[in-house]
Amino acid sequence: MELLKKVLLLSLFFVLSSCGGDKEKVTIVKEKDIELQMIDAFKEGYEALEDGDVFFAAKKFNEAELLYPQSVWAPKASLMAAYAWYSQNYYYDAVYELKRFIKTYPNDKNIPYAHFLLGMCYYENIIDERKDLEPLIRAKKKFEFIMEEYPDTDFALDASFKIGLIEDIMAAKEMYIGRHYIKKGKWIAAINRFKIVLKDYSTTIFVEEALHRLVEIHYKIGLTEEANKYASLLGYNYQSSKWYEESYRVFNKNYQVKIKNKKKKSKNFIIRKFKSLFD
Repeated sequence: MELLKKVLLLSLFFVLSSCGGDKEKVTIVKEKDIELQMIDAFKEGYEALEDGDVFFAAKKFNEAELLYPQSVWAPKASLMAAYAWYSQNYYYDAVYELKRFIKTYPNDKNIPYAHFLLGMCYYENIIDERKDLEPLIRAKKKFEFIMEEYPDTDFALDASFKIGLIEDIMAAKEMYIGRHYIKKGKWIAAINRFKIVLKDYSTTIFVEEALHRLVEIHYKIGLTEEANKYASLLGYNYQSSKWYEESYRVFNKNYQVKIKNKKKKSKNFIIRKFKSLFD
């Protein structure tokens, strides 16, 4: 009886061993098949993206990710789905995919790029700067995050440039509202807007005009000491500015602004566009 038990035990051991081997082989074959399917799906997605069919491309990239989520290709597929949407201006879909990527693959090497692309989605989703600044505020926060978390990357350099443009737009809106208040004779409200430009957007192209407007308003309402203070700031920092000459004329009514015959300096197209929106 003992001998029989030993024989049966040995037999069971060999059966389990052989079954385990077969299962392992089957598992390896299945994984190989899944990997090939995933690569095919990724390839189809890439080809569709090149053809401009972002719907099919995103679908295939998502499919590739789901087929083999443990693969190194999974995060790549997820990020490509986001880029597919972004490439054709489907920003809401791109934002969804990018947020999911950041949450699912927080340690992926392409995380800085995902954050930057998310910032660009906010930045490029501007409909009307004069009515809704929320996309710009979100973009600014994201670009500031990139500069803080990834300061040594190329994305940080681009983020810094974008922040400068965003601040120009935000300052432009404050100037637009301030000028509107001047027309309505709401002096205190106008002063507050121009002071925001000096405080929050001191590196923008609108500082010179903001200083002049403060000179102009304070002089008009009889606060000549305050007017002199802002005129001094304008003269000290921007003596060659046309706005300094305009402010000088506030105090000297007979002063004629000199017309200078010189070529206009070419400005960045984007900056010109932003300024023209609020003239």
